[in-house]
Amino acid sequence: MSSTTTTTTAEPITAQNILRLFPDIDTTSTEALSGHDAEQIRLMDEVCIVTDDNDTPIGTASKKTCHLMTNINKGLLHRAFSVFLFDDQNRLLLQQRATEKITFPDMWTNTCCSHPLSIPGETGSNLPDSVEGVKRAAQRKLHHELGIDPAQVPLDKFRFLTRIHYKAPSNGEWGEHEIDYILFIKTNVDMDINLNEVRATQYVSADDLKALFNDPSLKFTPWFKLICESMLFEWWQHLDSGLDKYANETEIRRML
Repeated sequence: MSSTTTTTTAEPITAQNILRLFPDIDTTSTEALSGHDAEQIRLMDEVCIVTDDNDTPIGTASKKTCHLMTNINKGLLHRAFSVFLFDDQNRLLLQQRATEKITFPDMWTNTCCSHPLSIPGETGSNLPDSVEGVKRAAQRKLHHELGIDPAQVPLDKFRFLTRIHYKAPSNGEWGEHEIDYILFIKTNVDMDINLNEVRATQYVSADDLKALFNDPSLKFTPWFKLICESMLFEWWQHLDSGLDKYANETEIRRML
C-alpha cells in the first residue's frame, strides 16, 4: 500500500501543499530529462493532480515530478485515465506509444492513456465531478495523440467503469503511480496520428488481443496488462448489453 498522506481538512490545491506533505521529493532536477525529445520534455511541465490513496486531491505537481521513481517511492500519487475505444464491430483500438515517449516508449497499450490536468474543467474533489473532468481530459488527449475530432467522441458517450490504483516502473528513473479512471466509448472515428505520441495503431477483436499477448516480440504497458488480466474481457463481452452492472463503481480497485 502506498504511504501517501491523507488530508482531513479542506485547503487550496497547490504545488506548495505537495512540498509540505512530501518535503523530500525532487522537484528541480532536470538530469533525468537529458537527451530526450524536446516536445516530450516540454509536456513534462504539465501540472497533474496529486491525490491521497482515496483519490482526494491534496495538491499539484508537474508531470516530471509525478513520474520520477524516486518521488513515487516516497508515496507521490496522481490521477490518470485510460480510454478503451471500440468501433461498430466491437473491435478495440490499440496504440503503440512513440519511441520519443519518456515513459514506456514503443509499448502497445489501450487507445489513450494520460492525465487530467489542474486546469478548469478537468479537476474534481468528488467522484461525479472527477469523472466529468477525466472525460474532458480524455477528449482533449484523443485529439492531441490521435487527431480524433472531439465531435466524434462526445462526453456523453464515455462510460466510466471503475478506478484502479497501481504502481509500475518504466525504467530506472521513471514510472507510474496512479489512480486510473477506466473509460469505455463505442464510436467510429477518423484519425490523424501525432507521430510524436503514437507510433502505430490497430483495431483488434478479443481473440486478436489474446493472440498478441502470446507474441514474445511485443511489449505492453503494465496498466493495460493489469486491466486485461483482471477485467477487460468480461467487460468487453457486455459492451452492447449488460455493461451497466459494471459501470460507476465507487470503490477503488487496488492492484499494488
